[in-house]
Amino acid sequence: MTGTTTTPRTELRFRPVDLDGVPEVDALLRRIGTGPFDRTDLTALPGRNDTWAGRTTGGAPVFVKRLTGPPEDVRARMGRALAYERMVADAPADVLRGPALLGSDPDAGLLAFDYLQDARSGAELMADQEFTPELAHRAGLALGRLHARPAGPLGALERSAPALPSPEPLEALPAAVFEELSGAELETWRLLQNDAPLIGAVHRLLADERAAPRVPAHCDLRMDQFLITGRPGADAVLHVADWEEFRLADPARDVGGFAGEWLHRAVHDIVTTRGDADTAAFAGLSMTRETVLARGAEKLTRLRPVVQEFWRGYRAARPDADPGLAERATAFAGWHLLDRLLAGAARSNRLLGIERAAAGIGRTALLDPARFTHVVGLGDAS
Repeated sequence: MTGTTTTPRTELRFRPVDLDGVPEVDALLRRIGTGPFDRTDLTALPGRNDTWAGRTTGGAPVFVKRLTGPPEDVRARMGRALAYERMVADAPADVLRGPALLGSDPDAGLLAFDYLQDARSGAELMADQEFTPELAHRAGLALGRLHARPAGPLGALERSAPALPSPEPLEALPAAVFEELSGAELETWRLLQNDAPLIGAVHRLLADERAAPRVPAHCDLRMDQFLITGRPGADAVLHVADWEEFRLADPARDVGGFAGEWLHRAVHDIVTTRGDADTAAFAGLSMTRETVLARGAEKLTRLRPVVQEFWRGYRAARPDADPGLAERATAFAGWHLLDRLLAGAARSNRLLGIERAAAGIGRTALLDPARFTHVVGLGDAS
């Protein structure tokens, strides 16, 4: 589905892998009836996989993803993505959905989707202060309706937990992994592995997760995976991409992922004027510990209504959600900040002060989630 928006999309464009070396892509497009890609304006989008986005010779806007990695990992991710598509095939329209799947080639690791050319990502809307509480409410409703899908007919879905958080790397890293890490990653793992209270909190969270009800869940929910088309407001259409981690899992992973993204944004906004009433005053600020704490509280207060509306929408769709969900989701929100720390460290040789601050707040939420459910916006939704 495509749409129009009053704000032009900001899209990072990269040179795609040469299609002459991947004939399976055009073969798939011919098979599904769109015709091969028109190569005059073909682009690739950022991400871990090989991608191609553009129009075909038949005029169809198409996005093709080739899953990359070890063959067993590609097979597992492909299986989960196709399991999601089978589940939503007969689901109500208001269940959280991705862009329409046009076709696939599991042997080649290929997935072809409708290319939402006019879409803006949730991360972009967040940065532009345009991801509104109303939109968050709708996102919560759609996610809640996905989680509310009956588990009975979905018994064949994968039930294993996602890779992180896990106690194993907190104990020791495999030698092959250790040798490939950047300086910042080594520093991050050293901090995590020497933090006994944090390791204990991860063990408690995983134990609580194992005892929690399982629902159909995205399991890798981030703001950059939200794709919004149409005019801002009631006409906007919301999708979520990247369903390769889909499985039966604790719903707290998805709820905590959303809340954690906004917690992360609040911390990183401490050193920006985003949302400040007096932007000129920022130039004269000295970033003392007291200033950082005060600005962090202000930024979180400003962004909390987005998470609160998401949570209200979610609870409207799942009024019978288990009573421990908010607390587990808060813990996963805390872990999300540590996970973001690890992701950022992979691209750097040293940790920045603001990244350490975000990790410290995430650690606090992970260690004592019951105290922080209201702080992050996951309090009583009545």
